[in-house]
Amino acid sequence: MTQPLISILAVDDEDAYLSVLRSTLSAEAYDVATASDGVEAISLLQSRRFDLVLLDVKMPRVEGIEVLKFINDHYLDTPVIMITGNNEVRTAVECMRLGAYYYLTKPFAAADLLALVNRAVERRRLTLENKALKNRLAHVASGSDLVGLSKPFLEVLSLASRVAPTDSTVLVQGASGTGKELVATYIHRNSPRNGKPFVALDCTSIPETLLESELFGHEKGAFTDASATKQGIVEIADGGTLFLDEIGEISQLIQPKLLRFLQTGEFRRVGGNRSLKADVRVVSATNKDLATEVRDGRFREDLFYRLNVITLTLPSLKDRKEDIPLLVDHFLKNRSSSRHRKRIDEKALTVLTRYHWPGNVRELENVIQRAAILSQEDVIHADDLALPLGTQSMLGLSPGSGKEASLLGSAVSLRDLEKVHIKGVLELVSWNKNTAAKILGISLKTLYTKIQQYNLTKE
Repeated sequence: MTQPLISILAVDDEDAYLSVLRSTLSAEAYDVATASDGVEAISLLQSRRFDLVLLDVKMPRVEGIEVLKFINDHYLDTPVIMITGNNEVRTAVECMRLGAYYYLTKPFAAADLLALVNRAVERRRLTLENKALKNRLAHVASGSDLVGLSKPFLEVLSLASRVAPTDSTVLVQGASGTGKELVATYIHRNSPRNGKPFVALDCTSIPETLLESELFGHEKGAFTDASATKQGIVEIADGGTLFLDEIGEISQLIQPKLLRFLQTGEFRRVGGNRSLKADVRVVSATNKDLATEVRDGRFREDLFYRLNVITLTLPSLKDRKEDIPLLVDHFLKNRSSSRHRKRIDEKALTVLTRYHWPGNVRELENVIQRAAILSQEDVIHADDLALPLGTQSMLGLSPGSGKEASLLGSAVSLRDLEKVHIKGVLELVSWNKNTAAKILGISLKTLYTKIQQYNLTKE
């Protein structure tokens, strides 16, 4: 993706100064549009977006101060530099009080003009980046990175790597807690847009009545509490990536407006009648089956096809249990300092690999973080794990119900007990022998010997 030119609107009723502005700025590779009065300036502002406005104070028909007020009411974060005569400095200072970035006095040197323009453009960039950062901090779900070596996980990561450099929309499917936002972040970081904002919106966290305003912004007075014009996140994410989490929850009222934005890049703020544009890549996520939602009439078919040009389906943690030791190690490393880093014993790791993890990776992370905080030793034991009551008994790690659990403490030889245990661990990790050997606390060679000795086979 090529970087768009910075667009500047220069407004002055004197042709000589307008020509100087155009030639000086164009020579520095700025995209320059010009207007000779306030009415023409407002018309241009309504037709396209500008990164900066150079605005003469004294003009026929509509003066510069009125255009400044219009910009402040409708185009947030667009800096304005006022151009004044020597006898209009007091007016220019008043314009700064009203929101202008600075002023330039006629006649001016080209170097002074460019220095002021560069500062104003940089300020706008920092303002937008700050907004995007605040949004990102508000929506970040976890400090963890993508971790795993299991086949289903690596297949998803491989596809994400191939689609990241493109501009295609991506639909990330998976149960809650599988790491959908982490995958979206990975796609953004490995795309040509990685220097631009990554903005996330959880569609379930915003009431239906406010979701459109959150997406596209609103004009002052659009509804009761709209005391000022507000940018939508599509504007904040301009040039970057917009991540829409739980996209299946958006109402049928907003779906056609989102579809139109995906098709054209155009949108309107709530209460506004002007079409604005934003260039964003959309990555969406859902734990619903959107094809079923389409069939049942709850989700638009055309929007569905727009969203899932590429579909990534994240496996649940129960389908990639061989990654649990790696994830546990990662969470402990992030949670503890290198000096006081805790570790986990084999019995506790066995409990974790046998548990079914309905909350997926997020649940595992919470369990490990709690255990790291509350365990009184440097080693986390099975008793330190906050799992549902009776989990360890159900997993056969203490006497309880179930065929395998009933073997414990009964008149059964150690050989038969070992056979049942090794077979159970292999099945729980989908016969990943490296992971099974680590859980069992034996070498890979010893595990192969045990498999042959007990004639164990994958069912």
